[in-house]
Amino acid sequence: MESIIADKKTFKYAYFPGCSLKSTSKEYDISAREVASSLGVILKEIPDWTCCGATPAHLTMHILSIGLPVKILLQVKEMGISEVVTCCAACFSRLKFANDIMSKDQLHREMVSRVLSKKYEGEVSVRHFLDVLVNEYGIESISKKIVKPLKGLKVACYYGCLLVRPPEVTKFDDSEDPHFMDDLINVTGAEAISWPYKTECCGASHSLSNTEIVLRLSNDILRFAKESGADVVAVACPMCQSNLDLRQGEIEKRYETKINLPVLYFTQLLGLALGAESKNLGLNMHLVNPFKILQEKGLL
Repeated sequence: MESIIADKKTFKYAYFPGCSLKSTSKEYDISAREVASSLGVILKEIPDWTCCGATPAHLTMHILSIGLPVKILLQVKEMGISEVVTCCAACFSRLKFANDIMSKDQLHREMVSRVLSKKYEGEVSVRHFLDVLVNEYGIESISKKIVKPLKGLKVACYYGCLLVRPPEVTKFDDSEDPHFMDDLINVTGAEAISWPYKTECCGASHSLSNTEIVLRLSNDILRFAKESGADVVAVACPMCQSNLDLRQGEIEKRYETKINLPVLYFTQLLGLALGAESKNLGLNMHLVNPFKILQEKGLL
């Protein structure tokens, strides 16, 4: 897997897949690893990693919401790697928040140190895989690797709430009008459409606790994507993908409409353009079948 690209730089990161990518969102993990392998990016999975706490921890116990991600960051530090990459927007948010607090706040450093019996002061850099691809590997370098352009495919890039907010912590793209995923999709040969809902909330973790909110918010997102001409929606968050894909049939019934809009991870689309086979990208693991539109466009 290890290789050096044209500019002679080796890209090696600790990799935190998180709980969703090992369970309900395996296709995200599969496609991210496939893309990394195609580009020569080394993702070294953290051994014996634990949950970052995601939504439940910061709703129940503040110190737990910091301690859990710090435990992961300490593991990365012990690996001797300075940067950790994650694909899940929720994991990215929790790791980023914890890192920001630990690098600035002495009281939290002391509290977490007592809990974990180890010191940590924010030495590890936290990156989202999209950030690494665009800002480290580079759009131009990726363009040279495209072997199967996704011509004719119109994509609504959906960033959701957590990937770019709050900007003072995430420090990743424009928080109001992000474009990194759009840039990446455009380089695949597909067209990233202009639409107004790219950072609106889908209801996130309320999928089980308050389904009505999720149905209403996700319906708005899917409706605007469809009306804006999208063939598919590209996401970077397992919760967003689940709400927009898993709940789509229920949304159609509730609002008496027909959407039929595949919701894919950006890594799956990039993987296709890099020449990966659909079976190696987990394209068969979605409820809304993406094969029909991809076949119509001559992309499979």
